[in-house]
Amino acid sequence: MRTIENMSVLITGGGSGIGEGAAEHLAARGAKVTITGRREGPLVETATRIGDRCHAVAGDVTNADDRARMVQGAVDHGGGLDALISNAGNMYRCLVQDYDEQALLEVFNTNVVGGMMLCREAHEHLKASKGCIVFVGSVHTQRAFPTASPYAATKGALEALTGVLAAELGQDGIRVSCVRPGGVLTELNVRAGLGTTEEQRIRLEGMGSMHALGRHGTATEIAEAFEYLIRAEWTTGYVMTVDGGLGLGVTIE
Repeated sequence: MRTIENMSVLITGGGSGIGEGAAEHLAARGAKVTITGRREGPLVETATRIGDRCHAVAGDVTNADDRARMVQGAVDHGGGLDALISNAGNMYRCLVQDYDEQALLEVFNTNVVGGMMLCREAHEHLKASKGCIVFVGSVHTQRAFPTASPYAATKGALEALTGVLAAELGQDGIRVSCVRPGGVLTELNVRAGLGTTEEQRIRLEGMGSMHALGRHGTATEIAEAFEYLIRAEWTTGYVMTVDGGLGLGVTIE
């Protein structure tokens, strides 16, 4: 396996939750991490806490100019680009009879199209480094939660995309994989207006019994999966489930 030390890693949605945890984990192991997100404050706070190995670039993955700045920022900070973790995401939940077309387009643009276009922006750099792309899926593709169809559809698209891009980009030496997390505390639901941070924490803790291992996960545990996929030179087209058994559909008494 490759060493993570001195690898240049671009993480979208890196100012909080899973992206923040990944930045901390990879930088602690010697990677040169560039984090992006729409909110400059949390990005700067995260980068300052991590130190010199973390560089922040504020921007929106749905904006072409911002995507170019993200990739160039990672190339400048890390001396190239070895890995793209496409983690930026948005949540939209509603009943089917309440679908709003514009809201659907927005969540697909953020969760799917933005990441696809970022792959195009990063392609030549990843080809030069024989690097990798890691998408972030969701247990929503394995376990059906009513009202979550818009979000689940975007994550299903990413899992399908993983296989197709792995087949297409293998000739360039680029590996493509996906991590499918279970219950991990993030700001996604809060930003979507589905509750306060405390309410989401209580909700997640209440879901512990839905995981075969009896608890929700941590951002660090998802980051460990990212690290494996970045380092593993003969792994591609793989959707790695890291969900504590949530997708199994069991309930612990």
